[in-house]
Amino acid sequence: MQLAIVNGPNLNLLGVREPHIYGSQTFEDYLAQLRSKYPQVQIDYYQSNVEGELINYLHSCMGKCQGIILNAGAYTHTSIAIADAISSIAIPVVEVHISNVLAREEYRKTSVIATKCVGSISGLGMKGYELAVNYFVSNGSMA
Repeated sequence: MQLAIVNGPNLNLLGVREPHIYGSQTFEDYLAQLRSKYPQVQIDYYQSNVEGELINYLHSCMGKCQGIILNAGAYTHTSIAIADAISSIAIPVVEVHISNVLAREEYRKTSVIATKCVGSISGLGMKGYELAVNYFVSNGSMA
């Protein structure tokens, strides 16, 4: 099984960005642990602060990945273009957020991508990515 984890804007700063919200672990360190826990899964990783680059990467997953784990960051609340990209690629996507977006600022309570995703995980820290991997592993290509 091949999965892609796609992180959006400012998530390259995990480990130093607002550690009281996002924790102090870098995503690279977390990803190494995740790959170790799921050796049977090829987990590709991509991060960009640029909306168009995220869309291009989602498109590039067609024919390669059986699932995508997407933390679109702030684009979650604004990007119809990313929502359209999710609809266009016919790959199941799980939306993940490290913080509990529903317990934060009012504008974070709206996700324009959620209706295009098979599910959403929010507020469980980095564990949300592992839960999404487990979802895809448990459901195989039928996710």
